[in-house]
Amino acid sequence: MDKDLEAGLPNGPAGNNDARSAESIDNDLSFHAVKAVDVQVCNLSVDIDVSPSGLQALPAIFKRQTKSSIKNYKSILHDVSANMPNGSLTAILGGSGSGKTTMLHALSHRISGSRLRMAGEILYNGDSHISTTRNAYVMQHDVLVPTLTVRETLLYAAELRLPPPTTTEERRQVVEDVILELGLKECANTRIGNNVHKGCSGGEKRRTSLGVQMLANPSVLFLDEVTTGLDAASAFQLIKTLKLLASKGRTIIVTIHQPRSEIWGLFDGIVLLSGGAAVYSGSIKDCLPYFDDLGYPLPAFVNPAEFLVDLAVVDNRSSELEQESSARVEALKQAWQKACSSNLSWVAAEKSINDPVSVTDNPGTNHAYFGRQIRVLTARTFKMTYRDPMGMAGSLFEAFSMAIITGWIFLNLDGSLAGIRSRQGALYTAAALQGYLILIFETYRLTIDIELFDREYAEGVVSVSSFLVSRRLARVLVEDLPVPLIYSVIFYFMIGFDTRASQFFVFFAVNLLMHYIAVTLAMLCVSVSRNFAGASLIGNMAYTLQSLGCGYFVQSNQIPVWMRWLKWTAYVFYGFGALAANEFVGHTSNPAGRIYDCPAPGGTSNPVCEQYTGAYVMRSLGFPLNWIKRPIIVLLGFVIAFYLGAGFILRYKRIGIGISRARQTDVDTSLGKEDLKARSLDNRQAVTVSLQKYSLDIQKRDRSLRKSETKSILKPINTVFEPGVLNVIMGPSGSGKTSLLNLMADRLHDTFSTTYETKGAMMFNNDIPSPEVVRSICSYVCQDDDALLPCLTVRENLHFAAGLRLPNHFSKVEKRRRAESVLLKMGLKDCADNLVGNDLVKGISGGEKRRVTIGIQILTDPRILLLDEPTSGLDAFTASSIMTVLRGLAEEGRTLILTIHQARSDLFDHFGNILLLARGGSPVFAGKGSGMLPHFASLGFHCPTATNPADFALDLITVNLQHASLEASTREK
Repeated sequence: MDKDLEAGLPNGPAGNNDARSAESIDNDLSFHAVKAVDVQVCNLSVDIDVSPSGLQALPAIFKRQTKSSIKNYKSILHDVSANMPNGSLTAILGGSGSGKTTMLHALSHRISGSRLRMAGEILYNGDSHISTTRNAYVMQHDVLVPTLTVRETLLYAAELRLPPPTTTEERRQVVEDVILELGLKECANTRIGNNVHKGCSGGEKRRTSLGVQMLANPSVLFLDEVTTGLDAASAFQLIKTLKLLASKGRTIIVTIHQPRSEIWGLFDGIVLLSGGAAVYSGSIKDCLPYFDDLGYPLPAFVNPAEFLVDLAVVDNRSSELEQESSARVEALKQAWQKACSSNLSWVAAEKSINDPVSVTDNPGTNHAYFGRQIRVLTARTFKMTYRDPMGMAGSLFEAFSMAIITGWIFLNLDGSLAGIRSRQGALYTAAALQGYLILIFETYRLTIDIELFDREYAEGVVSVSSFLVSRRLARVLVEDLPVPLIYSVIFYFMIGFDTRASQFFVFFAVNLLMHYIAVTLAMLCVSVSRNFAGASLIGNMAYTLQSLGCGYFVQSNQIPVWMRWLKWTAYVFYGFGALAANEFVGHTSNPAGRIYDCPAPGGTSNPVCEQYTGAYVMRSLGFPLNWIKRPIIVLLGFVIAFYLGAGFILRYKRIGIGISRARQTDVDTSLGKEDLKARSLDNRQAVTVSLQKYSLDIQKRDRSLRKSETKSILKPINTVFEPGVLNVIMGPSGSGKTSLLNLMADRLHDTFSTTYETKGAMMFNNDIPSPEVVRSICSYVCQDDDALLPCLTVRENLHFAAGLRLPNHFSKVEKRRRAESVLLKMGLKDCADNLVGNDLVKGISGGEKRRVTIGIQILTDPRILLLDEPTSGLDAFTASSIMTVLRGLAEEGRTLILTIHQARSDLFDHFGNILLLARGGSPVFAGKGSGMLPHFASLGFHCPTATNPADFALDLITVNLQHASLEASTREK
């Protein structure tokens, strides 16, 4: 595809052959030409109000300060300018808190908030409106359907994103091209999966997300941390693909944390940020000479990206380093302010907007017409529904069990006064309680599914109406009809209601409408609040009002006159009234309605028997006698009104990336403040972990519940992980690194549909441990920091974790003392009272969050610490500091085993033992880190002196799936 591939391949016969093959191969993606778009950024500034809000602002209000006087703005971006011509690949670099993601959000018009203040100008071919340009945005977090396969995900995306003239065959061809280009061939028929059901690896999901956006064939493509979660080889192939797309006239802008040295040469432009200000913004070819002229030459055998990030980061590991680095960064900012006027005119690839690749581009055609949207979304939702058997079976089982339980309670009611009163309770149960359970269940599902809609709607791929209609069309035969039908059939006849067909079908019709009201009200609640806590609160509040005004607990005419209007707004009032009329006065010609078992003689002519008539019951409930047709029409109106209301809110309520509150500084105050003391291994209960022919197979049941073919995840592994050093597991995406860690930590458990088969042995100090021993001396640090509570401070997270994790024989004082010691050990003292934060509330930095996550796991002082991608998502400087922490923990006598994707070149020397896995779980090398390169050299694969050894090893064992000939040669190698 590209001669730059040569830089990432090892010397030697196989490496040279691959390089020559790569030069002659170009996977020509089947995309139509796009309109060329130049992106220009002029003096962009973004500030955020960090002044107290809500209750926190009360003290200032009581002091009679004016609103303007309590405003306190923090600068996130300051006077940033850049030029990104069409046909260029531009990278935004910088340390944590430098403003990379904020700049990308501003460029793509995806940032909003009342506390934000923006200045400057962003132009797309001279136009400030991005809506005139076909663009796509690859988010840092993957939003994919876990029950679809990779190929199905891309096919549905192609159906929705490719312009209408594209034929079905062309769309399929583009999808297959994208699968090959992104190296997704081997997982094309694998389901995406989630935390519960294992599917694609993190790297495969990342590439699938990129593939979805590539199918939109955008002129401008924004990518946020696109290589996060990818191994070095996969990241290199991915950036090469972006370079190929850029060379065909697209403008591609990425933020990136730890690019390998070979990736550096693929960029056309660089925007280097420090503290929100640019220290360089220009072409790649002028970057290093510019810093060389300032007195900062690039040392030999150093990754340029790592060199620049380290140069632009304030190092606060000590007061001396902080003072020195702060002075350096300020000097760099001032130098660029002086030089920026002569650097903004760079043009990559010498292209202009009149380049022949330019074509007429109408963003309005970047979606399917309404009919196709309905068809595609209905098919996708239907497949999602039946592939989630627990969800579908859950709703059907709920209807069955609810009908049995409530039917048993009201079983065979008689015609006595007690029976009549119980019939009213049974009718209320049918009208209100069943619908309430459906309301809560659908609200929960929607809070998960709505995220995909928000993304696709923001991209102009789907419309609100097509989403709303298709969701109900897809479930009409599997849920919307069966659920109320199952409930009605069982409950109706268990109670002993009249067996006339007309009366039963009215009962069923009301239940059907109440079901639709529940699901449409759930949609309305979720359109107001995207999280389950907020949406369910709205739903519960609405249900409480329904109960108060329905006429069952309080007779509707006895409600105080100033609140009596409430009954007309309560859909349960109409549903309960229609069911009551259907039971007590419907389907009979007798003006008194149905006559129940009056013990007195004379029937209705006897005043004693009046209370046994249906008309009397209706009057006592406050309902009119003729109250079936009108309530049914009103119930249908509620269905339409709720859906229209949901559609209106979804249409006009913008869901963007906003910030509600921020801390005053983004400085990682934990750097260099660790309190780690090396200890002799003889003074600790050191544990040596050895794996002997350790393998893992997985077996799943098919749709017929029979066990399908066994799939091998890990081939037999023989290796040793020693205490006191860093034991590293490396390999490309899909090599089984995380599966091995989960297996060692005893985190893989059989389910009804999945069976794990382990062979071989894992030994601790030459003894096979029991599961109880493994759980007691091992701690596992997950790849993300989702387990942290964002509304608590660092200290509070550690204190509560200590209270839960430490044994009961620890006193409260001892637990607090342990939490404080870990706080100091991890260097978190200076940020101990800062909120952890989340996407909406800016808290501690990414490096500090990772330290807190590690700190929680070492509260119990584990002998073995397993870490999954501890540096993933961190910039090169922060990743280096985290590795320093891990080395310190290992030197305390622990056995540290970690997976790593993209290792800095200066970290390789600190690797004690290395386990190298190829795709499919096959071990390629296991031994001392110092022996890896000599091992490959003995096989004829020599690592160039200017290549990162970790990158070299991953390149060597990665199968290139982008072309058949490359795949064959790399598999043979």
